[in-house]
Amino acid sequence: MSEVRPDATPEPTALMVWLAAIGSGVLVATIYYAQPLIDPISRDIGLSRQAAGLIVTAMQIGYGLGLALIVPLADRYENRMMVTTSLVVTAMALAAIAFSGNEAAFLTSAVIAGAACVGAQVLIPMIAGMASTARRGRVIGTVMAGLVTGIMLARPFSSFLASVVGWRGVFLTAAGMTLLIGLLLRALLPIRQPALKESYLKTLRSTAATVMRYGVLRRRMAYQMSLFGMFTAFWTTVPLMLADRFGYDQQEIALFALAGAGGALAAPLAGRIADRGLSRAATIAAGLGAAILLALTDYFVHAGAIVALALSAALFDACVQSNQVISQRLIYALSEEERGRINSAYISAIFVAGSITSALGPVLYAHFGWPAIAVVGFLLTLPIALAELANGPLPAKAGTTP
Repeated sequence: MSEVRPDATPEPTALMVWLAAIGSGVLVATIYYAQPLIDPISRDIGLSRQAAGLIVTAMQIGYGLGLALIVPLADRYENRMMVTTSLVVTAMALAAIAFSGNEAAFLTSAVIAGAACVGAQVLIPMIAGMASTARRGRVIGTVMAGLVTGIMLARPFSSFLASVVGWRGVFLTAAGMTLLIGLLLRALLPIRQPALKESYLKTLRSTAATVMRYGVLRRRMAYQMSLFGMFTAFWTTVPLMLADRFGYDQQEIALFALAGAGGALAAPLAGRIADRGLSRAATIAAGLGAAILLALTDYFVHAGAIVALALSAALFDACVQSNQVISQRLIYALSEEERGRINSAYISAIFVAGSITSALGPVLYAHFGWPAIAVVGFLLTLPIALAELANGPLPAKAGTTP
């Protein structure tokens, strides 16, 4: 296991870490801006109601392609160049979306924007690799807090802004923010040139071998696929339940969604816990906590306890984000030379799990109601705690056992 940080790489400053957090959040928010704007966009560019889902799907397709085809290249090409190019191309694609006059122009630009914004998954391991082992968890936690905040605020931000400047104004504003962050990161980030000299295709092919090489990576992929799968199932289904059970309109649903942003606050704390060598205990707590909280949501829904439900949602999100930070700290330490491919495999697996469950969640709800979401969530997340307990006794003192 390599924990070596190249001597030529400076320790990241607080400003650099916070700017990386903002940049990661702005980049990943790209694929969520359009979700609450499907109706006005489809009417404006001439998409039929039946095809309106392509507006979101195009972004997701682009993001998936970027994870598989671009992120592994962080082990091959200079990282600062990759990050800043990602931000500039994302800004250009967002501007192209704003000016698109038909469905072909919009969907093409959306795919490009989705693929380009994976620069966040180059930036995060880059900053993590610059940090010393003693503070790596805190650095990852801070950056992940920014990323999660970007995800959770993207939809209410775009909804509110669209009511003032229209949907095109949303994407123009996002383009400006993204370009500004790109210029700032270009000025602050150091050059990081990996030593790998393999060809593009060989680098991509070696990602699968990297997964097979590290059992910790496979285990952490499985844990987060379960947690993030339920995260997306929960947040794609809860708006339907809130409308049915509580009679909420879109604005009230958007306010409830802000509860999820509170989960981002757990990321820095999780990083500090990981730095203290308590990763296994925190993983058990995340899996067990998620299972209990998801099971309790069924009771809160039937009781009409909206405050308790919102609190459960925030705590569940905290479990998901805590395990994410802990997992990233562990897998980034596996190999300095393979960090890009490790991150590509890890995030790709999570993204696939989330894409599947975001489609299955509403189907389960339509046929069996909210109890199905609570039961499936319990059954998917409890095994995380059980598997980690079965991995042997917890160390008597804080250590680094993954």
